[in-house]
Amino acid sequence: MTRGVFRCAAAMAILIAMLVSTAGCDQKENKFVPPPPPPVTVSRPVEQPVTEYIHLTGNTQAVDQVQLDARVEGLLTSIHFKDGDLVKKGDLLFLIEQDIYKAKVQQAEGQLAAAQAQLLRAGQEYDRQVSLLKQNATAKSEVEKWKAERDAAEANIVEAKASLELARINLGYTRVMAPFDGRMDRHLVTPGNLVGAGRPTALANITRMDPIYAYFTLNERDLIRLVGATGRQVNYKETVVPVFAGIQEGKAYPFEGRLDFAATGLDPSTGTILLRAVYKNPLSAAGVPAMVPGMFVRLRIPVNVREKALLVSDRALGVDQGGRYLLVVNDQDVVEQRPVRVGANVDGMRVIEEGLKPEDWVVVSGIQRARPGAKVTPVKEGAAPAAAPANP
Repeated sequence: MTRGVFRCAAAMAILIAMLVSTAGCDQKENKFVPPPPPPVTVSRPVEQPVTEYIHLTGNTQAVDQVQLDARVEGLLTSIHFKDGDLVKKGDLLFLIEQDIYKAKVQQAEGQLAAAQAQLLRAGQEYDRQVSLLKQNATAKSEVEKWKAERDAAEANIVEAKASLELARINLGYTRVMAPFDGRMDRHLVTPGNLVGAGRPTALANITRMDPIYAYFTLNERDLIRLVGATGRQVNYKETVVPVFAGIQEGKAYPFEGRLDFAATGLDPSTGTILLRAVYKNPLSAAGVPAMVPGMFVRLRIPVNVREKALLVSDRALGVDQGGRYLLVVNDQDVVEQRPVRVGANVDGMRVIEEGLKPEDWVVVSGIQRARPGAKVTPVKEGAAPAAAPANP
């Protein structure tokens, strides 16, 4: 009975082994199939003219700014403007009491008239004495005496005229006028106060708003670039060197000016040279200028025009210890890391000065999937990616 059980178990084991062997022969052999190359978006560099600029920061200053002073002593009688008013050249701004100075003018006029009368009398007497001397009817000393009297009268007239002119000038100083078209600051003295006592008294400030200056400094490297763009020297007197300006808010440079002044040399302590540009600064309809003195402004000066500059998206650039680089797909669809020298940024596009050709395909999207030396599936920018083959 035991031998029969053993035979049944052995037969069952042989049957199971045969079934397993048959099932293994029916299955296909499993092999590793590598995934397809990852898709990346590529684009050729954009070729277009690009103007290169030197970008700077400056501050504005008034072309003319004058502190109006009381140059004669007296009570301030009246003020003929409102704080912040726009005034024209020759407008009356302040009036100082005039009675004393009018009286001094009249006094000087009287002194001049007396001197003229004295000259007339001395001249007539001198002529008479000369005539008598010819007739031997007077002494020569009398002729010399009246000649001296006449010369002294002539000197008195010169002095009287000078005194009269001085009195008239002082009378004119009682009327403080606008020296140019500009905008008034607040008045510093109110009517009824004594001004000009012992020294000039500040009354107010007036500022010319149009045109306006912008001062800035240029380092030695940029100065060489600018000189190379304009000639052997910054000849702003004969050649217009444009300088574009924009206020701190915004990215545009709406104001076009020109270089107006350059210092004679670089400051050895900073290695920079002081330059100045001048701009038209007309008033708006509300009477407010676009730029006011003391503003910080953004400036740029064109120094070169590249007729066929190559530009790529700024996001395509990478950086490592060797500097900036681009990932380029060659004709075998293999990624190459290309070191490049970059230039100016133009609306999100970066100028590539060295290291790139117009026919190169640059990886602009999917950069994290592109490894140098690895193969990729390039998709031209704007085209739909091809369907990936099924993974067996």
